[in-house]
Amino acid sequence: MEFRQLKTFVTAAQMESFSRAAQEMGYSQSAVTVQIRLLEEELGVKLFDRLGKRISLTAQGRRFLKQSLQILKEVNQAKETAAQEGEMDNPLHIGTLESLCSVKLPGVLSYFRTHHPKVSIKITTATPARLYEMLDQNLLDLIYLLDRPRFNPEWEKVMEKREPIVFVTPPDWWGERPVKVKMEELTEEPFFLTEKNENYRRELDAFLEARNLQLTPAVEISNTDFIIRQLKESGGISCLPFFAVEESLRKGELLVLDVEGMKMEMVQQIFYHKSKWKTREMGELIRQVRGNMEENPRKRG
Repeated sequence: MEFRQLKTFVTAAQMESFSRAAQEMGYSQSAVTVQIRLLEEELGVKLFDRLGKRISLTAQGRRFLKQSLQILKEVNQAKETAAQEGEMDNPLHIGTLESLCSVKLPGVLSYFRTHHPKVSIKITTATPARLYEMLDQNLLDLIYLLDRPRFNPEWEKVMEKREPIVFVTPPDWWGERPVKVKMEELTEEPFFLTEKNENYRRELDAFLEARNLQLTPAVEISNTDFIIRQLKESGGISCLPFFAVEESLRKGELLVLDVEGMKMEMVQQIFYHKSKWKTREMGELIRQVRGNMEENPRKRG
């Protein structure tokens, strides 16, 4: 049994596809198929059921997956221990949201470029649902996201920070109107919002539904930076995480509307999969994100 066969088996199991596993590992699909067949012959068991182009683990395959993950984790731990005194050079693949990427990660990346230049960092932005899926498929080292508090027995949560969600608008567009308002007074205003069913937009829709209210957004887009620029340029209202608008609030470019009965919070969280050995590089990134939060205590608008 070869180490590469275990890695191929785990990748195929996590991605539920020989073709996607081949693409991820840089192999041909036939090479993946051969490696799995040889592994099954050596073990004397069938690891996958093949249903056309789809594959699924057999009962024996599920048991072997747990053992394989533990073996790979211990091998990675041994490699990490052997290189403990050396310079950090393991690559990092981070999954996150666009808003967190643009606001929270630039300082962390700058730190790595200065202190650990050999660490190659790849960032993938996606929805929370896709990030969770990629974490389970072992496509990411860790995920950093904003969502409801999440728990999964297969994940290790290493950071949790509550984040208020606020209504904001440009002061020159809002004019002399009172900043303390009822939601009923806002439904006809132009709203710039993230797309439906995405984290804090989902919370806003639940808030509206509980009050039998509805609004039609002027624009829906996942890019938070674009929303903030549009607010400043053309006026309107949005519902965004405080961290995303904190600088604009400090500069007086936006103000927070005090909407009656509206108190929404989400949680900044970092996870990695328990089957993955936490490398020094992962630990350092986690430490830097935590450190940035401690150095910049929350100022609520």
